[in-house]
Amino acid sequence: MAEEGLQQAPADDAAHLLIVDDDRRIRELLRRYLIAEGYRITTAGNAAEATTAMRSIAFDLVVLDVMMPGEDGFSFATRVRADGAASAGVPILMLTAKTEFEERVLGFEIGVDDYLGKPFEPRELSLRIASILRRARQPVADGLPKEVQFGPFTFDIERGELKREGEVQRITDREREMLRMLSQNAGGTVSRETLSGSGAAANERTIDVQVNRLRRKIEIDPANPLFLQTVRGLGYRLLVDR
Repeated sequence: MAEEGLQQAPADDAAHLLIVDDDRRIRELLRRYLIAEGYRITTAGNAAEATTAMRSIAFDLVVLDVMMPGEDGFSFATRVRADGAASAGVPILMLTAKTEFEERVLGFEIGVDDYLGKPFEPRELSLRIASILRRARQPVADGLPKEVQFGPFTFDIERGELKREGEVQRITDREREMLRMLSQNAGGTVSRETLSGSGAAANERTIDVQVNRLRRKIEIDPANPLFLQTVRGLGYRLLVDR
């Protein structure tokens, strides 16, 4: 595992990224480029090294390759999301040579936040990372409710924290972003385009997959949703108690 070098000295409060890729050349290229962009960087050559790193460091984002020897990226992301630790909610940007729609859907079903196919331009990767981090830190606008309640759930919009009867529920960065938009427009319709944002998630079919995944966490019967409802031909709305 390699830590950031002497190329630059990122600020102490700079976002700390974990790069997981079995190709040493790619790891080094990404490490140097992202350090130059102002990030703190740790690298791992496989899922085992990444797991060890995440036990001791709270990362702001994981850049994860899919095709690796041993445990692949899909399996690793699934395990991270199922973990009871705080790292379960860390944003994940998946890198892969696979570009089939089914592969992207699988990643989003697992809970990754964005998807970038190889080969890619480093600048696009940097923009994707900045977008994910910006969404994760998005403040709540003045005049909007600070939290909403629906059934046994309470969602703190500012903190992005979902609770069920007082117990914190694990959600991904994408799910947090969608809940924020839906909560800030509680009772109103939010279009698929607005919910999908930008990048690989900006696809009607993939946003439907993500909404269905969120429903499995907040609905008693996801097939007959009470709270997160479909507005046919337009988008979705969140019905809240207050």
